[in-house]
Amino acid sequence: MPTTHYDTPRIVLIRSRKVGLINRAVQLAILAYVIGWVFLWEKGYQETDSVVSSVTTKVKGVTVTNTSTLGTRIWDVADYVIPPQEKNAVFIMTNMIFTLNQSQGHCPELPDDNTECNNNSSCVPGYVSTHSNGIQTGACIPYNSSIKTCEVFAWCPVEDDNHIPKPAFLQAAENFTILVKNNIWYPKFNFSKRNILPTFSSTYLKNCIYDAQTDPFCPIFRLGKIVEAAGQNFQEMAVEGGVMGLQINWDCNLDRAASHCVPRYSFRRLDNKDSANTVSPGYNFRFAKYYKESSGIETRTLIKAYGIRLDIIVFGKAGKFDVIPTMINIGSGLALFGVATVLCDIVVLYCMKKRYYYREKKYKYVEDYELTPDLLLLLHQLDVKGCCECYCNPAVRPTPPLEGRGNRI
Repeated sequence: MPTTHYDTPRIVLIRSRKVGLINRAVQLAILAYVIGWVFLWEKGYQETDSVVSSVTTKVKGVTVTNTSTLGTRIWDVADYVIPPQEKNAVFIMTNMIFTLNQSQGHCPELPDDNTECNNNSSCVPGYVSTHSNGIQTGACIPYNSSIKTCEVFAWCPVEDDNHIPKPAFLQAAENFTILVKNNIWYPKFNFSKRNILPTFSSTYLKNCIYDAQTDPFCPIFRLGKIVEAAGQNFQEMAVEGGVMGLQINWDCNLDRAASHCVPRYSFRRLDNKDSANTVSPGYNFRFAKYYKESSGIETRTLIKAYGIRLDIIVFGKAGKFDVIPTMINIGSGLALFGVATVLCDIVVLYCMKKRYYYREKKYKYVEDYELTPDLLLLLHQLDVKGCCECYCNPAVRPTPPLEGRGNRI
């Protein structure tokens, strides 16, 4: 539109059942959306806040193993929870590879394409690869009766992790229990709560185990049930390890009593198991326990630990009535009613058979004109009253000379 033009709205009443029904249908749809979705479902009348959370865990459980390497041994929390505390997580060892009585010295490297040799010329002194257990000395020595490998300066004997124990070393870990303590706070409303609810007694807390059907608020979880609830097999997962997620959802309507604000638990495996991609599966890491013999030689036991890492993920939103979001959403809803007018205008002006007739009625073009000397003379000849009557009565209104300007209306 040119800058010298000005347009102003014009109201046209169209007596059409079709257009009227479309208008009312759109208005009803908008009303249903504002009331049903914005206010009832999304609670658009509430101010909201995100949760602030802290998590601590405590694992319990004892098992026994009997192997030719270690003999009969008891395993308790101090043995299989590594490290003792993590931020919003806990790791429970379920399988392991031991390399006992390592000490620093010279020994043959594990055989592979890069370490097997026939003579010393195949070994490079000082060479270290990504997968080396030590630094090559330049010597080629027997690994066993049929294979020679490059000698390395390392913790000897070097670890051989080509064979993972199956079934898992700590099969009984599925019966271990985990107590999850979760404290939450909504700073905007100064509301705090924890997942050990006020109705719990010490006796109840010592004996309850979480069950989605019979005991959905108990904060004590059996490890095997967590894996099972995520659709996984514990004994398979225990062999190579994995990462599980325990999700705690705190969605609270603070317009209701605080007793209605309770946690909801769900479980899923975070390291998706893909049968088509078996490269580096599961979860594992290494750590060592160091000793010093009476002779002064330092030794260690190297452990490659496989296990289940449980990440506790807390999320949630709290809402409480507030005037400001209520008025904003009411205003937005009223503004949406303009959509009905726009839609009906499109139907009337572009889709109906009489669209050209409706366009003619909706739009009116008026041309501006200037006062000429003849018109000024006429105004001087008329008194104020006569002028008013003249211009208020279209039948006697004089036609001003427009000097070639259009006067279509």
